[in-house]
Amino acid sequence: MRAIVYTSTGDSSVLNLVEREEAHAGPGQVRVRIHVSGVNPTDWKRRAAQTAPATGGADDADAPAIVPNQDGAGVIDEVGDGVEGFAVGDRVWLFLAQHESDDGTAQDAAVVEAWKAVKLPDGVSFDVGASLGVPAMTAHRALTVHEDGPRRLAPGSLDGRTVLVTGGAGAVGHAAIQLARWAGATVITTISSDAKAALATAAGAHFAIDYTQGDPAAAIRELAPDGVDIVVDVDFIRNVGLVAAVVATRGSVAIYANSGSDIQIPIREWMGLNARLQFVLLYTVGDEALQAGVEDVTAAAADGALEVGDATGLPLTRFPLAETAAAHDAVESGTVGKVLIDVTAG
Repeated sequence: MRAIVYTSTGDSSVLNLVEREEAHAGPGQVRVRIHVSGVNPTDWKRRAAQTAPATGGADDADAPAIVPNQDGAGVIDEVGDGVEGFAVGDRVWLFLAQHESDDGTAQDAAVVEAWKAVKLPDGVSFDVGASLGVPAMTAHRALTVHEDGPRRLAPGSLDGRTVLVTGGAGAVGHAAIQLARWAGATVITTISSDAKAALATAAGAHFAIDYTQGDPAAAIRELAPDGVDIVVDVDFIRNVGLVAAVVATRGSVAIYANSGSDIQIPIREWMGLNARLQFVLLYTVGDEALQAGVEDVTAAAADGALEVGDATGLPLTRFPLAETAAAHDAVESGTVGKVLIDVTAG
């Protein structure tokens, strides 16, 4: 079978297309025939050793062959011993496929622990399935860390709440807008251009504020005089002042990305707000949060609330499996929308 592998970390040139023997599902595992593989920033950062230890080297013949990419969607074609609830032919979406594993989704067939596979609801495309893992699961966690809840998302669970999504044109921001809107929140987003405002609005945002123009904090406060209850933030290092100016008393700020390592926080101001700063990293949120995310994200997808493509504000950029390196480069360079790899036709 075909697989993209790397045996040493570095730029995208370390990725190579190879032929290798298909692995079989062991106890507690399923094998999934991958149709679409999703690419996220975490994938190129791990390959480049920015978020994981360096792997191998030019002369390291014993280095493991690592297949990149955490997210994907496809069809189960083998079920290992002890696995319940799955059968050959089930359509599934995958998350954290490469977590604590060398076997990601950039290959014809991936063997994963069964808990990393989730049945894809009828009518939900492989494109949507491959776009759920990192973005939608991260967004779900960000929307459920407020001290006063909710801990789960469903239609009506965020009624009466105002959510601010900074960077609403990105993949996590897009999913956060969609999930918050599905759950009944009033959604405000910040963007940097009319084009990105159009994307955020297509995703379901009620209001899009251009943070490069005028006074964005005043514009947000005009829409939410009492402040925003939940902030889903893409760059707290740069946004700390804006967020402090608009978050409500006892509000929560979920921080899922960064543009550096150092920040100055006005402690007294945040203490007076009794605000909660919650850092979010999908790999360490814990089993309970992961399971809640799996169930709620799947329900939202079944309801048609997590669609992708131009019409819903998340343009798709596609590559064939052989061009996975170019797909990684596209994500690293900040391509707007979602980057997908077509692995198997159909």
